[in-house]
Amino acid sequence: MSEKFWLVVQYPLKSAKGSQRDIWLRDKVTEYLDISLADANLGCVDGFDMGKCISDPKKYALNIFCIITEEERSIALVKKVLRESRLDYTRIKIATMPYGELGTYTLKYAYKKGVTDFSL
Repeated sequence: MSEKFWLVVQYPLKSAKGSQRDIWLRDKVTEYLDISLADANLGCVDGFDMGKCISDPKKYALNIFCIITEEERSIALVKKVLRESRLDYTRIKIATMPYGELGTYTLKYAYKKGVTDFSL
């Protein structure tokens, strides 16, 4: 049995509920990632949340949660799918955390160089 991880793709939002575009983006990213991860036998999408960030209530985010088995391959696949599908790849952060543990997410990819922090 492979080790499992949580993987979260985070998009910044301008409001707690998001725009129609943000809702469309949430649905498309969820659909594309679920299909791609399943086809590659790497995992699945486990849900999402939209709204205020826990760490800073003045900021808003869309978080899409996945359960994955191979961390590096899954991150590469997620980046490829979002880039090739033109799903706002230039705005994302990707972070992971071991599955089944209470801990903090570790930032694995950020849309901008120099970004080192990640929080839900």
